[in-house]
Amino acid sequence: MFKTSGKTESGVPEWAIVELQGLVQMKKETPSEPTTVGDLHYYNRNRHPVLVLGHHVLNGKEIKLEHPMAVIEKVTDNGRTHYKVKAVVKKKLLFKSRPKPIISNVADRV
Repeated sequence: MFKTSGKTESGVPEWAIVELQGLVQMKKETPSEPTTVGDLHYYNRNRHPVLVLGHHVLNGKEIKLEHPMAVIEKVTDNGRTHYKVKAVVKKKLLFKSRPKPIISNVADRV
């Protein structure tokens, strides 16, 4: 999931689900630390998300979820358990096309 800049009327952050088709393999040295998968660029002009993974670019599209979801956190205070809403998910970013390689320094002559 990724955090968007939006918030709901009650001030709860709005997040989005990132859906990828296929397998993402990464070299992770320490499994306990968070890992950056890639860079997400979002073009507001045509609502077009672009994900850069290493030397590849994936073009995606934004899809509004039919039913919003809540991200909740279980909190225990003095033996009592309650749940806190951390975020609301109203959309997903779907990347289902094949990645395109980023090519730089192309030779003038072949």
